[in-house]
Amino acid sequence: MSAAESATGALPRARARTLDAFPAEAEREWKGPFYFIQGADPQFGLMKAWATGDCDHGGDEWDQEIRLTQQAVQIVNQLTPRPRFFVLCGDLVHAMPGTPWRKEQTEDLQRVLGQVDTKIPLVLVSGNHDVGNSPTAETIAEFCRTWGDDYFSFWAGGVLFLVLNSQLWHDASQCPDLKEAQDRWLDQQLGLARELQCRHAVVFQHIPLFLQSISEDDDYFNLGSAIRQELADKFTRAGIKAVFSGHYHRNAGGTYGNLDMVVSSAIGCQLGKDAHGLRVVVVTAQRIVHRYYSLDELSKKGLETDLLKLLEGE
Repeated sequence: MSAAESATGALPRARARTLDAFPAEAEREWKGPFYFIQGADPQFGLMKAWATGDCDHGGDEWDQEIRLTQQAVQIVNQLTPRPRFFVLCGDLVHAMPGTPWRKEQTEDLQRVLGQVDTKIPLVLVSGNHDVGNSPTAETIAEFCRTWGDDYFSFWAGGVLFLVLNSQLWHDASQCPDLKEAQDRWLDQQLGLARELQCRHAVVFQHIPLFLQSISEDDDYFNLGSAIRQELADKFTRAGIKAVFSGHYHRNAGGTYGNLDMVVSSAIGCQLGKDAHGLRVVVVTAQRIVHRYYSLDELSKKGLETDLLKLLEGE
């Protein structure tokens, strides 16, 4: 076992397409409002790579990302009441599979995430830098060994959550059978959501369906128009309320019918005017509401007042 694989042993990982931290039998029933924390793109190494204009490589320094992610972890650990879970929507490290610095970036991130309170489950989503722009069976297997399943579902507080590998819809040319397997599994999960008419159903993935509008032009930061429309229609028919993503390193989003497409900026490198931050997502009986906070804002003020208002339905 490598040091990286050993280091992640303490982290909860998805196995058999679910998370043991949330036993389905106990979590399918709605018990009242709750909240979770979404982060995206800690991407150890990107800040140095971006500053030097050499983004094709892993970046040989990531001290800034370590500090920012440690700050995020400290915030999550100190929140009162405790969040149900902490989800990271992909691009955990910057170095692509098989490139320099990947092992070191991975080990450092695992060390930082190992500091998350064990009573706050981690939910880890694969991004393009985690499995490669054109993933293969080998790069996906590496992700699964290191971080857990690349797609899975779990129930928490009466809500069905689906974690998806969006890279398989960006370019599955090197692993078409794995894309087909996820598609079949997703259809089964969406069928279950329709059948059970669960209180809410939510999707986590790295690449957004769209940044502002379902009809926008294809871009590096969204899924292609054909698969975007297909997925959006599948999600809305199944009653999915929201899709949470990262990848854009800026805040964005829009709606398609009753579907809320939420794009959160990064814990790490910012490509726009947003601050390093986290999104707080409150789930009530009737709706899902959310707000992006900067890390500094959260460190200074906490969330107690805002959360109490949201949880009470104000």
